[in-house]
Amino acid sequence: MAHEPLTQAEVLLEGFLALDTPEGFRAELIEGEIVVTPPPDGEHEHYISRIAKQVIRRSGTDMDFSGNKGLRLKSGDACPKNHVIPDVTFAPAHLLLFRGADSWMPCEGVAMVVEVTSTKPVADREAKRRCYARGGVPFYLLVDRDASSITLFSDPEKDDYRQHCTLPFGKPLALPEPFAFDLDTTDLL
Repeated sequence: MAHEPLTQAEVLLEGFLALDTPEGFRAELIEGEIVVTPPPDGEHEHYISRIAKQVIRRSGTDMDFSGNKGLRLKSGDACPKNHVIPDVTFAPAHLLLFRGADSWMPCEGVAMVVEVTSTKPVADREAKRRCYARGGVPFYLLVDRDASSITLFSDPEKDDYRQHCTLPFGKPLALPEPFAFDLDTTDLL
């Protein structure tokens, strides 16, 4: 029986899904490129901890969160689906979105993803932003360590977000519904 030849995108996706990364490292497929990042440093985890605590404690909607949850997102052009791992993914608790989810789950129901810049800050600032917008993730929160700033991207449309608000660390950042509170960024200084 003859098999249809695999497309370049299918070969790339199969190779990516078969990767065996070293412990602590994570591999992502972002806009047709396999990106492998080392384990995060303590400062990176400090930012994640401070943000996650506030969202869980102060959000107007009860939120569940997952650290390093794989999301399958739409891709552009002829690339395979993006397989991205946000530092934190938040979803309304009543959805039970993470319960029973596969390693790579769809992004429907996700309320916000958070990224803290690391060894590849351009990927966090640009490529991942486009991936999350294409996936329709309502809010993308970017902690930019190099710029000492925090940016909330909102209103996704096609390949980007139509709105964003960037503030320096130390200024409160308003998170709209379903969160409905001001994120205190003084702990990020």
